[in-house]
Amino acid sequence: MLKHTLRAAAVLALVAAVAVPAAASTPVPPETTAPPRSAAASLQGTARLGYPVAEEEVRVSVDAHAAYGPGSFPVRSWGTFRISHVVGGRDHWGDFEVDCLTTGGPTATVTGRLVRTSPGHVWRTELEPHTRMGVSFHVPPGGTARVGLSGATAKGEPLLTRCMAPAADMEVVDGRYSLRAAR
Repeated sequence: MLKHTLRAAAVLALVAAVAVPAAASTPVPPETTAPPRSAAASLQGTARLGYPVAEEEVRVSVDAHAAYGPGSFPVRSWGTFRISHVVGGRDHWGDFEVDCLTTGGPTATVTGRLVRTSPGHVWRTELEPHTRMGVSFHVPPGGTARVGLSGATAKGEPLLTRCMAPAADMEVVDGRYSLRAAR
């Protein structure tokens, strides 16, 4: 009886071993084998930030876009952003070419390389050409948006890493941003 039971157990084990790989190799229906669709993200708008010096005005304008494949970093980012700081009635601005836009829920981070400045801007002499800066955004639906600016690295210092920026700590006091997150 024991011999018969052991033989039956061995046969069942063999059937199970053969059936599992066969089930695993069963063809998947075509609709589930398609590559994952890419997702898109965008951030657009212009706003004046709550700056602690009442006589000065800081604005950030952005038109950034990204395409995502699998994973959390974009496969391609493009667009521009401008940081403007009015001091003594004179507008000091820098234009940046976007190299990264990341999004998640109501937040976004944009980084870019400096490509142009206002005439006589201190960034022309104090920064390396194509310095990277980062801007973070918190754009809650129906709430007050906030923006964070990285500042620039001085000559000889390492560049800010792509896709990185500080927390969004300055409140938007005029204007607005529109954010479409990738996921």
